[in-house]
Amino acid sequence: MSTAGRRDPTAPVVPVVVIGAGPVGQTAALLLARRGIPVVVVDARAERDPVGSKAIVQQRDVIDVWDAVGGEPSVGRRVAAEGVTWRTARTYYRDRELFAVDFADQGRSPFPPFVNLSQARTEELLDAAIAAEPRVEVRWDHRLVALAQEADRVMMTCRTAGGQATRITARYVLVCAGAKCDDVRAMLGLSFDGETFDDQFLICDIRTDLPGWQTERRFYFDPVWNPGRQVLVHPCPGGMFRIDWQVSPDFDLAADVRSGALDHRIRQIVGDRAYTVVWRSAYRFHSRTVPRMRVDRVLLAGDCAHLVAPFGARGLNSGVLDAENAAWKLAFVLNGWATESLLESYHEERHAAALENLDVTSTTMRFLVPQTDTDRKHRLDVLGRAGDDPAAAALVDSGRLAEPYWYHRSPLTTPNPARPFTGRPPRGQVHPPAPGVLVPDCPVSPASGAGRLRELARRGVTVLAAGGAVPTLPHLAAPVAVLRADDLDADGTLTATLGLRPDEVWVVRPDAHIGAILTDPTPHIVAAAVRRCLGAEPATAPAEP
Repeated sequence: MSTAGRRDPTAPVVPVVVIGAGPVGQTAALLLARRGIPVVVVDARAERDPVGSKAIVQQRDVIDVWDAVGGEPSVGRRVAAEGVTWRTARTYYRDRELFAVDFADQGRSPFPPFVNLSQARTEELLDAAIAAEPRVEVRWDHRLVALAQEADRVMMTCRTAGGQATRITARYVLVCAGAKCDDVRAMLGLSFDGETFDDQFLICDIRTDLPGWQTERRFYFDPVWNPGRQVLVHPCPGGMFRIDWQVSPDFDLAADVRSGALDHRIRQIVGDRAYTVVWRSAYRFHSRTVPRMRVDRVLLAGDCAHLVAPFGARGLNSGVLDAENAAWKLAFVLNGWATESLLESYHEERHAAALENLDVTSTTMRFLVPQTDTDRKHRLDVLGRAGDDPAAAALVDSGRLAEPYWYHRSPLTTPNPARPFTGRPPRGQVHPPAPGVLVPDCPVSPASGAGRLRELARRGVTVLAAGGAVPTLPHLAAPVAVLRADDLDADGTLTATLGLRPDEVWVVRPDAHIGAILTDPTPHIVAAAVRRCLGAEPATAPAEP
């Protein structure tokens, strides 16, 4: 038996231990604390290592999650204020622009569609929120070396760099330890299946002046300064730009620096302007996922559970949405508001989201790095026609940018044929409101005690009644607010944003996803949809006609 398996009946039991103090683990800890759950965060590193920009693209709905984690002003508002806002993604073939995508907002979010800010700065902002939160304790230099589970607890052993061992017992564990946690996955009996792409990618953070480039993402297919491959340029705060070059499988960064080839690459983009290289790195992309994101009392989130190519910014953004999904469900179980059966929906929902991200990004990589003559000919044909043919332009894949997943097939969702899920929306667009979809945001009446619909929704389960009488529900252990839409909608904005129809009753989950849109306000029908949102109603329960 491992040392973690020696049960000490006198040891204190922590409600949740989070493994990994990156943005995913930080977000989960803060969201759990917001719902009253004490958390211990452990990380193998001795301290924070703010090196390089790493993940830089923060999507609007992720910034919205960070608005809920606390801080004054909130972490989300600080990310939005400090980062570079961009609303347009331009795609070029050689020196010709093929198209530009502007990003829609189904509602009236206070946040822009995308903000670029270095991961290091995001972590600093989350650290500040954690420092002000007494329910979160962070322990650096604690590497997990053993883990064992019993029916009601998880026992762990952590070891410091100096060899000192510490045992921790928790009700639940959320692993957010990043991609390089093969040892943790092995403790849980999990494989990490997928593929690694042969081509390397070179990243440089440079400080320079590129007028007109400060508020746009630019993607180049086959530019004259990187023939046959791609280049991606992102603006960052403080006159910084993040440049990604696709390079050959045998690329040697050190040799590129010594020979002056790296300087030549940069000069081909910035010209004779002065520049400074702040950080550089070369790596290969992976597409991998674990088969299970829940193993009994242990959940996995972020890069330790799934890796995708970064074209589309789906890595950190999907990890934060993992964290939100896990946090509200763990909190509801630990607070006695739901049974442990709710936790299985974490795997069902977020593994489906991971597979969606793998499908999207793998399709992008096949277009960026075609592996067969047929694929190469297809790409050349599409790129050659795309400047003049909108149908061909629609086939150009420079990375479908991050978006929240749609839980239309979740066991927590009550379907409604009158508001069906119609499939992945066109790029830059969002799916219209439907069960499983993230509810559009908009202002609500200050009398609600919240400024926005999503802020209100994240307090618990929200039942929103349009038109007729508010249903009187039987007692439910969970926090459930039953509200009249008219009381929240001073000027018709809410009704217009949601497309509310007379006598509809909406059930919105604690992560602001729509659990149900009902046309029968009978209390037992509404209560059944609420219970299903909390994992207590069978997935086979009859949906509305």
